[in-house]
Amino acid sequence: MLRKIKRFFLTVIVWFILLSVGLVVLYRFVPVPFTPLMVSRSFEFDDVESKHDWVPIEEISPNLQKAVIAAEDATFLSHHGFDFSAMYKAFKNNNKGKKIKGGSTISQQTAKNVFLWQGRSYVRKIFEAYFTALIELLWSKERIMEVYLNSIEMGKGVYGAEAAAQYWYKKSAENLTKREAAGIAAILPNPIKYKAANSSSYTNRRKVRIMRHMRYVKLDY
Repeated sequence: MLRKIKRFFLTVIVWFILLSVGLVVLYRFVPVPFTPLMVSRSFEFDDVESKHDWVPIEEISPNLQKAVIAAEDATFLSHHGFDFSAMYKAFKNNNKGKKIKGGSTISQQTAKNVFLWQGRSYVRKIFEAYFTALIELLWSKERIMEVYLNSIEMGKGVYGAEAAAQYWYKKSAENLTKREAAGIAAILPNPIKYKAANSSSYTNRRKVRIMRHMRYVKLDY
């Protein structure tokens, strides 16, 4: 009986690895059609039409690429999926009851958004680390950025750079100015609450900080 149980769990693990690696390899070459968050939001906001238009990274302004790095993950181009110093700082401050930006990198956020469910749990964090390692191994940094900018939530029912550019500024993603790109990056901590255009004073302050940091970002994929 014990041998059968062990064999069953071993089979499940082997199939999970094969399927997960296969999916990551597939998404290295083809657009991600939808994410688990898009599905859950469709039930949560059943009165809102989802907007999601995949575009290649060549059609996404470098301004937006720099803005999300400046806002979300300053070491994106140099780390291997994890920023341990940022994670440790977030852990220490969260234990003290302070509210700061989490320690998740763009790679981790991409893994979570594309492959996993939302929520906070150690189980999900383990799977997030697994998929983060996979995409760092099997995708280029440019591909991670491309998937990230085409998949993340950028407004209520708005997913990806092209849909966000059209929704907030009535233009294509490739024509975003520095300030417009900073506006989108500024709302990423809570795109349901904040507005990229006609923003609050808090969001405008974030835009200014992001634009200041963007000048130091070099896109060397």
